[in-house]
Amino acid sequence: MTDPQIAILMLGLFIFMVMLGFPIAFTLIAMGLGFGFYAYYDPERMVTFFDNRIFDLFVQNTFSVMSNDVLVAVPLFLFMGYVVERANIVNRLFFSIQLAARNLPGSMAVAALATCAVFATATGIIGAVVTLMGMLAFPAMLKAGYDHRFASGVICAGGCLGILIPPSIMLIVYSAIAELSPLRLYAAAMFPGLILAGFYMLYVIGRASLNPALAPKPREEDVPSFQLIIVQLLTSFVPLAVLILSVLGAILLGLATPAEAAGVGAFGGLVLAAVYRSLTWERLKEAVFLTSKTSAMVCWLFVGSWTFASVFSYLGGHDIIKDWVLSLDLSTVGFLILAQTIIFLLGWPLEWTEIIIIFVPIFLPMLETFNVDPLFFGMLVALNLQTSFLTPPMAMAAYYLKGVAPPYIQLIDIFRGIMPYLLIVILVMVLMYNFPGIALWLPDYLFGKVGG
Repeated sequence: MTDPQIAILMLGLFIFMVMLGFPIAFTLIAMGLGFGFYAYYDPERMVTFFDNRIFDLFVQNTFSVMSNDVLVAVPLFLFMGYVVERANIVNRLFFSIQLAARNLPGSMAVAALATCAVFATATGIIGAVVTLMGMLAFPAMLKAGYDHRFASGVICAGGCLGILIPPSIMLIVYSAIAELSPLRLYAAAMFPGLILAGFYMLYVIGRASLNPALAPKPREEDVPSFQLIIVQLLTSFVPLAVLILSVLGAILLGLATPAEAAGVGAFGGLVLAAVYRSLTWERLKEAVFLTSKTSAMVCWLFVGSWTFASVFSYLGGHDIIKDWVLSLDLSTVGFLILAQTIIFLLGWPLEWTEIIIIFVPIFLPMLETFNVDPLFFGMLVALNLQTSFLTPPMAMAAYYLKGVAPPYIQLIDIFRGIMPYLLIVILVMVLMYNFPGIALWLPDYLFGKVGG
């Protein structure tokens, strides 16, 4: 077999191993080291087993990840999110938004989506948002008589907004891979994220208006007084909103780097939890443990992916795919459709981590050829990656919800509830392609045009 054929075998074997359930990070490392040993094998300089350049590359990649300033923001944002989650602040947030939206059709579903959007700005942890809202909002909607498929779709779709809405961990990962400013990525993601969340809410209100049986209105005796609503908003929604706006505002206005703003956010989360008297030693330990666990996973993913990608490229894998795409003689539109279709299809068996770390870098070198702005491409990918959590058979959001849902809720019903939101994601992608300013106007306005 030729080296490029070995590279394709390497890629196929990786996908196969991941689908069998092997841990992604360590599968990447094992594949990188195993095939790298073959790629860099030089019998003339081999005195011992470890006299192979793949081990030097692995150590260098590990050091590069440890010394990457952009990635410092990851554990800080994670800690901020876990503190907010463990301190039960989201419970207060959902209740206050639910009261404010009480007169809207499908008010609890709208409140759940709004809470997911706000919570997504406090943490980029998809599993945490879906699981928490699955324990908090999902039972409340079922108790209120909501259709379980309708309610399932709301929780899964809303929980995935953290992929797109800053401070998304995915955007930090993409910024490191594409060598883009995370500030510009955060600015670019603001309008697409808000538009997607807004379309979700419009869909919910429309469905509930056309078919009130899906989302019954609250009974009159359950509607609280206006004074209670104001108090709940002032004590629950406003403090968290101020914290989030301060963090994102500092980033977008250039007053702080993402890492500095994340540090302020983490401290603010602790203060907020203390003010609410919900910060206990046990909850703090849980937040620290979960932050360390998730940060380690992200860092090892980077080490493994960079090692894997280096070997894959050295064997000629990137060149094969690039030559194949260029041989199709595609227009810019055709290239974008092909790239996004491949990413969409990869969302069926794979999660966003494998897609963004392994497959997106294959397309990045081609962007200049097709005159595609990497910032704009990143926003299309971020929207598309919503589907990696929502598309069966993987649809990890559905599995997260199933894990905390009542036993009578079937996985197939959750899948059915998710389907309309996949169409909404595609609609927003089409909208953003036809109006690129949705993604590009804010970063250009705040930071100026690149090269301008």
